[in-house]
Amino acid sequence: MTADALSTTFSALADPTRRAILARLAGGESSVLEIAKPFDMSLPAVSKHLKVLERAGLIERGREAQWRPCRLQANPLKGVADWVEVYRRHWEESFDKLERYLKELQRKDKVENIQRKEKTDGRKK
Repeated sequence: MTADALSTTFSALADPTRRAILARLAGGESSVLEIAKPFDMSLPAVSKHLKVLERAGLIERGREAQWRPCRLQANPLKGVADWVEVYRRHWEESFDKLERYLKELQRKDKVENIQRKEKTDGRKK
């Protein structure tokens, strides 16, 4: 996926209404009227959102007589997932290092507590 296509996809995904439309289409194709039902906005406003999603390649609009079904096209999401994967691995490695460091601190703290206890026990005798 090119940087421009990735930017276009992220731009389309930036709006919560468009993400909700995609979630709805993940369940199967729908007409514009069906897509618009849960939203408190005009049909032209919904159509504008659909055009943004279509330009990003995230949906496809068919034509069957009077019915114009919209369907999800998930290919651009694969590009987003691939891009995010690099950063996910980075954060996983960072968290693994942090976990090892914290375990080492806990181990040292435990050893110091044992040594302190032995020292104070030795004084009591």
